Amino acid sequence: MTGLEAGFLVLLLIVLSILALILLLLWTRCRSELKQLQKRFSAVINIEAEVQKARKALERVDVKIRSLKSDYKEKRQVYERLLEQVAIFDEQISFAEFGIYKPHFDFGDSERYKEAINAVRDEQKAFVKANAAVDVKTKWTVEGSKAKGQTMANRAVRLALRAFNAEADAAIANTRWNNAEAMIRRIENARTQIDKANASLNIEITEHYLELKLKELRLTHEYREQLKVERDERVEATRLEREEKRLEREAEEARREEEKYEAMLAKARAEAGVVTSEEQAAKIAELERQLAVAHEKSERAQAMSERTKTGFVYIISNVGSFGEGVVKIGLTRRLELPADRVRELGDASVPFLFDTHAMIYSEEAPALEAALHAEFHDRRINAANTRKEFFRATLQEVEESVRRLAPGADFHKDIEAQEFRETMARRKELLEAELLANQLAFPEEI
Repeated sequence: MTGLEAGFLVLLLIVLSILALILLLLWTRCRSELKQLQKRFSAVINIEAEVQKARKALERVDVKIRSLKSDYKEKRQVYERLLEQVAIFDEQISFAEFGIYKPHFDFGDSERYKEAINAVRDEQKAFVKANAAVDVKTKWTVEGSKAKGQTMANRAVRLALRAFNAEADAAIANTRWNNAEAMIRRIENARTQIDKANASLNIEITEHYLELKLKELRLTHEYREQLKVERDERVEATRLEREEKRLEREAEEARREEEKYEAMLAKARAEAGVVTSEEQAAKIAELERQLAVAHEKSERAQAMSERTKTGFVYIISNVGSFGEGVVKIGLTRRLELPADRVRELGDASVPFLFDTHAMIYSEEAPALEAALHAEFHDRRINAANTRKEFFRATLQEVEESVRRLAPGADFHKDIEAQEFRETMARRKELLEAELLANQLAFPEEI
């Protein structure tokens, strides 16, 4: 082998060594990067493991959602119960929630109501005295002593009665026309809460004692309402008496005026028998005219004082105060300005003015009014007090009765209710604005 060949061979070995070293470095680097990539995308590479992991995460989310829904449902129930509790103590809410109180008794006389109230209070005292107001269902012993157990139970009974009676008496004292049903709920709720507080001692207020308290509340409320009715009756009787006296006074004044002109005319005629002149004849003619006017006025006043049955039967409604399908059928003896009576009814007793559907003149007004009342007797809103002349009937039904009982009478079915409709429009605007500002409407579920 020549020297040249040996040199070439050495050079070739060097180049091969360098290439081998380069390849080794590249292989090492690629292997390192491959391991990093495998580590980085190991979850993607292992698809099954990734799917299982995702499923477990989804199950955890589902559990959380179910828990949130259940928790929301419970909290919403608590919220609704709290709203009910608030309604019991809020008169405006309670009136909307529980509605109008329906009478339970028909005594028709305040004295009979007083007697019934005293009787139910005596019955309550008898129950307490007989240890029948509170039921102690467990015979307790304290430190092995039945006597100490009885003492403990008696103390708990006294506390329960004191708390219940105080709450019931407060409810009775604060009962009004617009919260009577709410006050009934308040007493029932007080009994429930006191029983819960005494659940560990197994002590409960008896159902009969609760009913006695509710009966006292209803009697007291209706007694107060009866006093209002009797007061109104006295006011109406006084008004009628004053009206009759006024008519009698006007009739007497008209009679005296007629007598005055009769005397003046007799005197003028006597004078005319002595001296006759055109001036005297004119004077007699004027006196005769004035006498005729006075006579007519006297007869009209006398007829008005004697004909107490003459008047107007009116039919009115008030959608804003009583709602649709409620009418009032009443009577006024004001022959000059009968509409004044309707305006008086709408001045202070109700928040909105009445709409007049009929104003029927009749010489037998009380009979016509009674006939119309009889037509809708079973639909009286206040069945306990017939002076409350409100009936649940449509205007179409009332018009048919009017056509039958008073043919030819005018009847208007239009319901203007201007003030009420304007008020409702303004309230709607305010409510919409309030809901937008502070929306508290919760969905049934989430």
